Amino acid sequence: MKNFALVGASGYIAPRHMKAIKETNNHLAVCYDKNDSVGIIDSISPQSEFFTEFERFYDFAFKLKREADTKLDYVSVCSPNYLHHAHIAAGLRLGCDVICEKPLVPSIELLDDLKLIEQETGKKVYNILQLRHHAAILALKDKVQKQDKTGKYQVELTYITSRGKWYMESWKGDPRKSFGIATNIGVHFFDMLHFMFGELVCNELHYADDKKACGYLEYENATVPWFLSIDANDLPDLVQGKQSTYRSITVDGDEIEFSQGFTDLHTISYQEILAGRGYGIEDARHCVETVSQIQKGDIVEAEEAKAHPFLQRLI
Repeated sequence: MKNFALVGASGYIAPRHMKAIKETNNHLAVCYDKNDSVGIIDSISPQSEFFTEFERFYDFAFKLKREADTKLDYVSVCSPNYLHHAHIAAGLRLGCDVICEKPLVPSIELLDDLKLIEQETGKKVYNILQLRHHAAILALKDKVQKQDKTGKYQVELTYITSRGKWYMESWKGDPRKSFGIATNIGVHFFDMLHFMFGELVCNELHYADDKKACGYLEYENATVPWFLSIDANDLPDLVQGKQSTYRSITVDGDEIEFSQGFTDLHTISYQEILAGRGYGIEDARHCVETVSQIQKGDIVEAEEAKAHPFLQRLI
């Protein structure tokens, strides 16, 4: 049994980490969040210590090192994106391996700094890249690798996940903290595309505002117009008023169904990490580079062949 700490316990994704810790038969020793709406802990690990001040959390976690049976093995980081680097670094310096939500960090410079801290501490950072464990994605990757295809796959990515007015009032609506829509809701899709189709050779941004973005990515084996949005008005007519999320990936015109099968992907990710097969800094580098380029990129006029069909609604 391994001992875990969790940073960011009141966040949306934290319960999946708590569940994964429990389902891998490990112990959640202590949690931290500046917000105290963490009643979910009672159904998973009611004996966990909890702090709302990081200094007290860190002091308690450090003291746990004095006894072999209480010392922490892992720190799981579920805090807002802009705090990931600081919380990962703190976990490494506590003598723990760290499991962090995506995006790991927003830039290559911060990624390289984490690599240096890994070397200084002898500990390791793991990124949750859960789509790499999804059965439908693995099947498509296998097909791509085995198929003798002339030319590149024609892929189209559309992801609309409606969010209410609260979103723009939260840290997620502040690009200084979330690093923008493409980073906050798109980074795991960009990782998935790299995982399936190889190295990135072209990255264009065609539109971006606080609630949506679209562009074009070209990989070794695929071309990908993409569209990401949190605006319910962007939902296609066929789902308007019926569902709040629309997720679509087509490959050469065929829809890849992967709406199901997400429930247990964090637990699978933890199982792989604990077995020594987790995804580390170098695995995350490609998607960090992709979103970093999008954050810094100028908007360019889209050629017809590169434009996502939804772009016409925005211009």
